[in-house]
Amino acid sequence: MIHECTVSELKQKLDAKENIQFIDCREQAEWNEANIPGATLLPLSEFEAKYESVLKDKNAQIVIHCRSGKRSMNACMFLLSKGYSNLTNVEGGIMSWMDAGYPTKNG
Repeated sequence: MIHECTVSELKQKLDAKENIQFIDCREQAEWNEANIPGATLLPLSEFEAKYESVLKDKNAQIVIHCRSGKRSMNACMFLLSKGYSNLTNVEGGIMSWMDAGYPTKNG
């Protein structure tokens, strides 16, 4: 199943240090401009080739974001098709995160 969360719900998860695998599926150049602390970069263009080396536990809570929420939903649907069960797409992606005034870092 694919869940959706708001950026404020994501911030709560990160602040509480919940046991999540937090994935940014944007491309390297986007990551270099700004990224959310705690995220792991796994570009959608490399997702199929690399997801197994990063996401080893199919039952882990996996939270995925992109720029606006579209690519991350595609990543969630791909993982769902591969047997992953606890997937969350971040509504609005990093754009909503920054609009909310939450911290980002460069590169």
